[in-house]
Amino acid sequence: MKPRMNLITLGVADLPRAIAFYQQGLGLPRFDFPSEQIAFFQLHGTWLALFPRAALAADIGVPAAPAGFAGITLAHNVASRTEADQVYAEALAAGARAVKPPQETSWGGYSGYFSDPDGHYWEVAHVPQFWIGPADI
Repeated sequence: MKPRMNLITLGVADLPRAIAFYQQGLGLPRFDFPSEQIAFFQLHGTWLALFPRAALAADIGVPAAPAGFAGITLAHNVASRTEADQVYAEALAAGARAVKPPQETSWGGYSGYFSDPDGHYWEVAHVPQFWIGPADI
């Protein structure tokens, strides 16, 4: 298997609300796809999809019961600590829930967490070792 991740799909309770959060709130570019049942956002190097949680669970064949921490976070690595603070503030202004404000970490980075309106945890971080800038894409 080649090491890559092409698509991340988030199960959401309210698709229009989730689309508004990611498109208007966070400014992600929505891909023009003719469907009322799913939304796609083309990102640098991967895609993000939003799909109703119950329909996604049915597609997988598992119950759609809500969960606490599912053992996964999504991360957005930025070029500076200042940008991490800005992205965190933008997410909160868009309706995200504050979980842990960006701060110095024990492992040498700068990181904080918020959750989207459906409870998906996002880390916003400045980790220079993992930074992929525009020239790298």
